[in-house]
Amino acid sequence: MSSTDRNGFTLIELLVVVAIIGIIAAIAVPGLLRARMAGNEASAIGSIRAISTAQHAYAQQCYGFAPVLTELRAAGNYLSPDLTANAVVAKSGYTVAVMPGAANLVLATQGQGCTASGTSYIATAVPLSIGSTGKRAFATDERGAIWQDTTGVPPAQPFTVSGTTSVIQ
Repeated sequence: MSSTDRNGFTLIELLVVVAIIGIIAAIAVPGLLRARMAGNEASAIGSIRAISTAQHAYAQQCYGFAPVLTELRAAGNYLSPDLTANAVVAKSGYTVAVMPGAANLVLATQGQGCTASGTSYIATAVPLSIGSTGKRAFATDERGAIWQDTTGVPPAQPFTVSGTTSVIQ
């Protein structure tokens, strides 16, 4: 048996293949991360939109807005269980929460089964890790418009257009 009859790959050939795979991965991974962040942001916008719709349906029965996410489920299943498991929910790389708004007054008269209905609310969606799970934070209130802040900090009430804050819907 001569030394030229050996089957297999040389170390150099294997290193070239590994280098090519590494280059392809280096090109593909940033695009995949951007796509994941865009998906997380779209999910957060959808969650905020669902909360806004649920709050307005809740307000028709309760004469005001719910101060926490769990109330939107307890008073009549206005919102799905994935958003109402706790007062603050982590979903798709975002922390979603509802709280009384800046101008909130607790109403004396409330609909049956309603607790602590108020005159305003603010719902926020904040990335769990800014730059990794999302870049933008989102918020809405009783007026229904969805606002974004590109720094990852949720817009504060009253919402106004600034260098980093704008309305998206």
